[in-house]
Amino acid sequence: QVQLVESGGGLVQAGGSLRLSCAASGRTFSSYSMGWFRQAPGKEREFVAAIARSASNTYYADSVKGRFTISRDNAKHTVYLQMNSLKPEDTAVYVCAAKASYDPGYGLGSRYDYWGQGTQVTVSS
Repeated sequence: QVQLVESGGGLVQAGGSLRLSCAASGRTFSSYSMGWFRQAPGKEREFVAAIARSASNTYYADSVKGRFTISRDNAKHTVYLQMNSLKPEDTAVYVCAAKASYDPGYGLGSRYDYWGQGTQVTVSS
């Protein structure tokens, strides 16, 4: 069982930056690939970024590529999402998730086993 708790959300002006954190409980954090998803009001949940167990590979949605950076610290059981050059369309609840399986499909929410509660990010224009 893994519990995930996000933090770092808030209100920021367009062009600004935020750093989200997701702290995981348990001793097996390094056994999970980690992902960030987001959901805006009235829209479906969408994939944002993912990182492999050893951080050897990262994956991004086209909409955030070049602006967002995902990273992890396995010693601290934490995954991060650095968000730069934020746009109003980035406004959403951001949720982190843990994926136990080794199959591909980092962008598919159905592949993830554990989810956090989310943190709100609001970007004003």
